[in-house]
Amino acid sequence: MENSSRRSFLAKLSALALSMRTRGWAATPGGLIFAGTYTDKGTSRGIYAFHWDADAGTMTPLGLSAATDNPSFLALSPDRRHLYAVNEVDDYHGEKSGSITSFVVDGPKLQPINVVSSTGGGPCNIAVDFTGKAVFVANYGGGSAASFRVLPSGGLSKAVSSFQYTGHGEDPKRQAAPHTHCTTVSRDNRYVLVNDLGLDHVSVYHLDPLTARLTPNTPPSYEALPGSGPRSFTFHPTGQWAYSLNEIASTLDVLAWDGERGTLSRIQNISTLPEDFTGSNTAATVAVDSAGRFVYASNRGDNSVAVFSIDDRQGTLKAVQHVDCGGKSPRHFALDPGNQWLLVANQDSSNIVVFARNPRSGLLTPTGNQYPLSFPVCLVFH
Repeated sequence: MENSSRRSFLAKLSALALSMRTRGWAATPGGLIFAGTYTDKGTSRGIYAFHWDADAGTMTPLGLSAATDNPSFLALSPDRRHLYAVNEVDDYHGEKSGSITSFVVDGPKLQPINVVSSTGGGPCNIAVDFTGKAVFVANYGGGSAASFRVLPSGGLSKAVSSFQYTGHGEDPKRQAAPHTHCTTVSRDNRYVLVNDLGLDHVSVYHLDPLTARLTPNTPPSYEALPGSGPRSFTFHPTGQWAYSLNEIASTLDVLAWDGERGTLSRIQNISTLPEDFTGSNTAATVAVDSAGRFVYASNRGDNSVAVFSIDDRQGTLKAVQHVDCGGKSPRHFALDPGNQWLLVANQDSSNIVVFARNPRSGLLTPTGNQYPLSFPVCLVFH
């Protein structure tokens, strides 16, 4: 393909990605929820499905969708026909690597397509680009990241790009080695960002969606505060700002995003914890509502979900609520497509808890609706 034609095609892909993101591919009032679990800790056997009633904020268990090892993070393709799950293990066919399993979504059941090496031990996060042509994984135990091309079947190729990080951070216990924890696609589908908890930085890569190939940006990374441990990352709907959650420090970095240069600059660093909290805590997940008015973050230790309002001119945050998560160790949470509800997966209390959400104030209210599931660690709305 000639360079001019290639640039034109990539521009069309980026426009399609932005359109899809803006529309949000809104779900019908009723739908499915897929829940990933740890299978080596309790009685879970893989990924489970629930029917979701968006009017009542209730879930109906539908049973096991697919038996698979430690599906600790899930991601759907933009058309929702395929689901990708990391298998957070350290051995893949005798090699020191975890794996990724691809599925066809068949109602509440998931039909496996193929399994590929994640190229590193303990994969813990997976993302799909907005065209549905590329998939990215973070290998926590292996301290690496990789990209994969989506095949016509919906399955994955072998790794197209792979990056092994080296070094250590300030904390000798938590940061003795690299620990990649998150892969995030920029809203225009031009970049992929990789959070490294062990090295206190967020790497930035140019994305070629045609091939799924990643190439390092210049400069190659954003440097977080020493010892903070950047874990989870999300962009504001406008694309002007981003929010990087630091696990070790239990803080949020508010970042200005320059989409032309692919660079991040810190505007604010704010605690995710109540002012009177004492004890140990590790922050887990961050998300922004679709209107771009509120940020949510979960705390393991305080066992809470923190709510922040967003300044619409600067992107900075102000804490407005800390609500008890209804369990222990809120590893992951998800806003429903209508932004009326927030669901928390409490890993160590083995329950999923539903909160009502006020779209105007951002505040969360317990509904009393909770559902048992052994070691839930990821929730995805279909």
